[in-house]
Amino acid sequence: MKIVRQRHKILSISPDLIEMIERAGRTCYKSEAHISEGSANQFVRMLKSNGHDAMLEFGQIIIKFITNRGVSHELVRHRLFSFAQESTRYVRYHSEDIEMIEPVWLSDVTDANHAYFLWQQACLETIAYYLRLIGTGWSAQQAREVLPNSLKTEIIVSGNPREWRHCLKLRTSDKAHPQMRALMAPVLEELKIKLPVLFDDI
Repeated sequence: MKIVRQRHKILSISPDLIEMIERAGRTCYKSEAHISEGSANQFVRMLKSNGHDAMLEFGQIIIKFITNRGVSHELVRHRLFSFAQESTRYVRYHSEDIEMIEPVWLSDVTDANHAYFLWQQACLETIAYYLRLIGTGWSAQQAREVLPNSLKTEIIVSGNPREWRHCLKLRTSDKAHPQMRALMAPVLEELKIKLPVLFDDI
């Protein structure tokens, strides 16, 4: 078993995303003649302040996440995204390549060493049962029944800026699950750098 930390990687952002949103929005107002060098940011801020969020649905941002199965179950509830996820039905794990995502709150536990040991032992036991079930002739899709939420999964998520804004507002708040918040906070910080006009108000 390997213990890894969750992470993300931005795979793709539509070229000229801000300019595309401006062009779409100005179509509504028939104000395309006002498009000029640097006008897109100001226009997108106006769209946001007026609540004209439908224009933020133009363009795509695609992000790859490595996280645990529990977090991925929350992530796929954002149904306007598109998803491609590592399948426990078709991926047959072996003892040396099973990865578990380290819980982010272990450092906050009073007796962190003992808690870490208990969590690690629980993961090792489920892996042992998984492998034993495979050994009895169960398929991967059958033996997966005993795998824990901590199991590492890879998931690629594609969505428009409006849905990413909605997701990041929810999943970086103090009410979000701590593992989800720890995954999404760095995403928000990176998008604030890459696309500040779209994300700097979150």
